[in-house]
Order: sequence, then structure tokens, then C-alpha cells
Amino acid sequence: MGNSKSGAISKEILEDLKMSTKYSEQELTQWYDMFRKQCPDGRISRAEFEKIYEKFFPNSDAKTYAQHVFRSFDANGDGTLDFREYIIALHLTSSGKTALKLEWAFSLFDVDRNGYISKNEVLEITKAIFKLIPEDDHDLLPDDENTPEKRADKLWGYFGKGENDKLAEGEFISGVMENDNALRLIQYEPMKK
Repeated sequence: MGNSKSGAISKEILEDLKMSTKYSEQELTQWYDMFRKQCPDGRISRAEFEKIYEKFFPNSDAKTYAQHVFRSFDANGDGTLDFREYIIALHLTSSGKTALKLEWAFSLFDVDRNGYISKNEVLEITKAIFKLIPEDDHDLLPDDENTPEKRADKLWGYFGKGENDKLAEGEFISGVMENDNALRLIQYEPMKK
């Protein structure tokens, strides 16, 4: 994606990231230096990305979720994240605007990348999210969402779709923005009883 092999971030990528994120030139340069130290070849593999997620969720099984997150950010589908993809991922998941986060969430749930979400895809991601919830917290979940299947059913119900219907990106974003419970259900945090 045009990352410089000389050790410095290219001006083109720097300008693009300054416009696409909230990060300053100094912050991006610091991020780039750290990225190059950890990834001298300028790319993060899926396995390396999974290890990063495991550090964020030490008491959970984060591998499956990390694989889905990685897929959603591997924009060019080459099996690695370059610096630009990595920073966009960091920005969207930590500080992006709600609409941008929901665009990313849609790409996360669109497992087969066909531009629509099915109930089966909701269940697949819900299972991955459920693995992030520490075992000790499972009994704190409300009865109507204490399994991945119940949680997926509840979320799918907010969109008013049938079992075999598909959900387009605009429907997903507006449906989640109109319902705080739907927003909570697409995240990994459990709602305590």
C-alpha cells in the first residue's frame, strides 16, 4: 500500500491518514515508528493480530473475534495489514464517529462480503463476541441473551427481518442507531442483570 521501505512513512500515506483519522502528523509518525519496530517488513499477519487481541482479552477466547476483525480491516484481501489498514482499524475502533464505527461493524458482520448480513452471519459474529465475555460473567447476562443464539435472535429481532431475509448496510446502520439495545448487542460488553 505504498509504505516506504526506507523507514519513514511516505508523505502520501501521511496526508491520507491525517485526513482520514483524528491523528496528528507527530502521532502518526510515532505510531509508524512503533509499527516498524514490531513489524519490520511493514505488515501484520493474521497470527500476529490474534496475539495482539489475546493481550487485550487475557481472560477470554479472542482468536475467533480477532480473525473476523482482521478480515474486516484487510481491505485488499492480501492476508496482512499494512500500516494504513492498521491505523484505520485503530481509529475506527477507538475513536471513530458512530456512523463510521457502524460501517465497520457492518463489514464485520458481513462475513461472506456479499454486501448483506444474514441471520446466520449475525449468529457467527455473536458467537465470536460471546467468547470475549469471561466465563464468570456469563451468568450475569439477562436470560433472553445468555447464549449466542438468544443474543443473535434478540439482535435480529430489532431489524424486523425474517429467518432467511438479508439486511443491507443502510438498514443495519439506521436500525442500530435507532436502538440503544441493538448497539449494545453488537458490542462485546454484556448487560448486567
